[in-house]
Amino acid sequence: MPTGLRRNQLNGANHFITFSCYQRLPFLASDHARTVFLEELERIRIRHGVRIFGYVLMPEHVHLLMSEPKKYVLATTLNVLKHETSQRLKTTQKQFWQRRYYDFNIETHDKFLEKLRYTHRNPVARGLVERPEEYRWSSFNHWATGQREIVEIESKWTWNKREREGIPHDTVW
Repeated sequence: MPTGLRRNQLNGANHFITFSCYQRLPFLASDHARTVFLEELERIRIRHGVRIFGYVLMPEHVHLLMSEPKKYVLATTLNVLKHETSQRLKTTQKQFWQRRYYDFNIETHDKFLEKLRYTHRNPVARGLVERPEEYRWSSFNHWATGQREIVEIESKWTWNKREREGIPHDTVW
């Protein structure tokens, strides 16, 4: 594990986050485990005041594009997400998640698009599906069609829906 890892948080940037299951074991290979993770992510989104822009759940790791939480620091939010997910899944394993996570600050629109494409293409690159729209466990279909998901995704579809409903964007979180 790297020592002296510096995190650049509390600056209002969005983040590309990656974290893995313990020893990269495929604890997220079942539909049940993935559904539990997404339910907990939605709870955290609401409770911690975070915006989720994209995600993919792979069998042994997760990629998230998200804002900094409004109510807590990012590390706390991720720790709570990982803890509550592992508690609900209660595997026979002593540890469900690796302790650390990778965090990349997204400071430009081009970098945002690069990370979103990488996230959505990950199942294709790994040979799980031939096209991103075939993979159920990512936000790709929301971005492509506006399809509702367990987790509310921040996108043009969500913004347009809020405008139609008269919900001010700054009061959502």
